Amino acid sequence: MSKHSPEIFQTSLVGERMATFCGAKGNKLLFTNENKLLTSWLPQSMKKVLMFAEKMESNMDLDFTFKRILTRDVFSPEALRSYVPAMDALARDHMARDWKPNSVVKVLPLSKKYTFELACRLFLSEVDPRRVKKLSEPFAEVTKGILSVPVDLPGTAYRRAIRAGEEVREELMRMVEERKKETNGGEGKAPDFLSKILMVRDGDGEFLNEKEICNRIVGMLVASYDTTSSAITGVMNHLAQLPHIYNEVFKEHMAIAQSKGPGELLTWDDIEKMNYSWNVVRESLRLTPPAVGSFREATTDFTYAGFSIPKGWKTFWTVYSTHKNPDCFPELERFDPSRFEGSGPAPYTFVPFGGGPRMCPGKEYARLEVLVMMHNVVTRFKLEKTIPDEKIVYHATPTPVHGLPLLLHPHRK
Repeated sequence: MSKHSPEIFQTSLVGERMATFCGAKGNKLLFTNENKLLTSWLPQSMKKVLMFAEKMESNMDLDFTFKRILTRDVFSPEALRSYVPAMDALARDHMARDWKPNSVVKVLPLSKKYTFELACRLFLSEVDPRRVKKLSEPFAEVTKGILSVPVDLPGTAYRRAIRAGEEVREELMRMVEERKKETNGGEGKAPDFLSKILMVRDGDGEFLNEKEICNRIVGMLVASYDTTSSAITGVMNHLAQLPHIYNEVFKEHMAIAQSKGPGELLTWDDIEKMNYSWNVVRESLRLTPPAVGSFREATTDFTYAGFSIPKGWKTFWTVYSTHKNPDCFPELERFDPSRFEGSGPAPYTFVPFGGGPRMCPGKEYARLEVLVMMHNVVTRFKLEKTIPDEKIVYHATPTPVHGLPLLLHPHRK
C-alpha cells in the first residue's frame, strides 16, 4: 500500500495475478458489484482439497438456489430461534464432558469439537458420536492444509489435506445415499440442510447427484467450523487477558443466568440481552478476524483509482486494510468494545463477515454460537492464560501455536 497505492496494488498470490483492493472504498466496490464486475472465485488448489473434481465449476443458478435455501430456511429467523436451546444444550454437555473435569483446557481444539458437532447436528441431523468423529478427524487435516503451499508430494500438508478431503467426501457420500433411501424422493425426516438440498433440481429438472450435494455440504461445514471456532478462541483469549472486560461480561451473563429456572435453556430473548458481550465479540473479531479476506474474479474490464483491471484477473480484499487502519479505528491496538456502541464504525470498515450480496449468510448463526459458548464458560469459570505471550500463526485462520491453554478457576456457588 505504501509503495504503490493506499487503494489498490498488484501482486501475485496462489499463482495468479492479483489486484488487491484496500480500504473502505475498495471493500464497497467489491461487495456491491457481485455478478456485475466480479464473481466468486476459489484457487484451484483449494478446490482440489474440498471438492469432487468433475463438479468444481460454479453454476450461478444453483448458487442462487443454495443461497436462498440458506437465507430462507437454514438461517431464517425462525430457524435461528430454534437453534439457541440446541446450542445451549450441547454447550452444557461440552462443559460437563470436556471443561469441568480439567483444571487446564486447550480452547482451540475444544471449540472446534463443539462447532463441528453442532454443525453436524443442526445441518445434517447427525448425532452419532462415532460418525461425527469419522468426519471431524480428517476435516481437521483439511483445514490445516487447505492454504498451505500447494505441492502435492508425500509428507506435505497439502497432500495430507487432499487425502483427508477424500475421506470426508467418502463419508458424506454414504450419508447422502442413506438419506436418499430414507426419503424416497420426499422431504427428509428432518428439515435440515441436507434434506433441503436433496430436493434441489438443476436446469434440466433433474435432482442433483450425490457429488454435487457433497460439494455443497463440504462448503457449509468449512464455513461453519473453522471460522467460528477461531472466533470463540479469540474471544476467550481476550477475556483471559483483560480482567476488566471479563468482569463486565460476567455481570451481564450472571444476570441472565439468575433469571432462569433450574435447568432452563437459553432462548433468543436471552441472546438479545447480551449487548455488551456482542460488542466484546465484535472488537475481538476486529483485532483477530477468523478470515483474512477472500477472492473474486473480474468478469469484465474495469478501472478503479486510476488502475485498469482486465477481465479474468483475480482480486483480493483483506480485513486488515481497515481493521488495522488508524483512520478507521483510532488507537487500533487498544481493545475497546465501546467502538460498537450507537451507530458503530463507518460503513465497510468492519468487515469480518464481508459485505453486500456476498456477506456471509451464517453471520447471525455465528453470533448465536459464540455468545452461547461465552455464556456457558463465563458463568462457570474465571480464565487465566498459562502462556501469556503465546504466539499466533496463520493457517486457514489465526491459530495459537499451543491451542490457547487456559487455567480454569471455577466460581464458588
